[in-house]
Amino acid sequence: MQKGLAVVLASGGMDSCVTTAIAEKDFALALLHLNYGQKTEARELRAFQDVADYYHVSHRMVISMEHLSRIGGSSLTDPSIPVSSANLRSKEIPTSYVPFRNANMLAVAVSWAEILGANTIFVGAVEEDSSGYPDCRREFYDAFNSVIKAGTRPTTNITVATPLLDLSKSEIVQLGVALGTPLHLTWSCYRREDVACGTCDSCALRLRGFQQAGVRDPISYAQSPMYADS
Repeated sequence: MQKGLAVVLASGGMDSCVTTAIAEKDFALALLHLNYGQKTEARELRAFQDVADYYHVSHRMVISMEHLSRIGGSSLTDPSIPVSSANLRSKEIPTSYVPFRNANMLAVAVSWAEILGANTIFVGAVEEDSSGYPDCRREFYDAFNSVIKAGTRPTTNITVATPLLDLSKSEIVQLGVALGTPLHLTWSCYRREDVACGTCDSCALRLRGFQQAGVRDPISYAQSPMYADS
């Protein structure tokens, strides 16, 4: 039986790579990557292409969303705002938050899915990140599914799937290993493109996940602090 088609938002990071592996079990894949002027844009794009090649995905699209960098307000897109070092105990919204980024990305994904006739959009959102990023919360995705229903053709039936939403980073690592996910091809660092810094929020969350899972992270770091007890 021929598989249905699913659009996967693929950043090139660990979470989206594991999400791709989950989607690939039941769907043919259409991978969507959004460049938004982030400081590690070129490295993330390379990781996206590497993961797409690994899964032999011919249906892939790269979209420029430079308006997010022109709007600014985030350390990921504004060169005058430094990427802060990780504080995994903080409940404040970090400087790396890109205002309403995920809504912008989902809007593009819905447009493409509607044209392709895909009924599912996979997103590697994780609630563990939601203390910092309001657009990683379940209520956001529930609301966005309602927006899709209200704003597409009556015959369109698209749902955003978030299979990692309730998992911890360590559980995501374990799932990725179990699925044979190519985690060595992924990139998570917010600061650098040559070697991961190990100390930004994204590196810290990833490293803690690997440390708590008891699995060696296959990518290299300039620094590898211990975060397991953070």
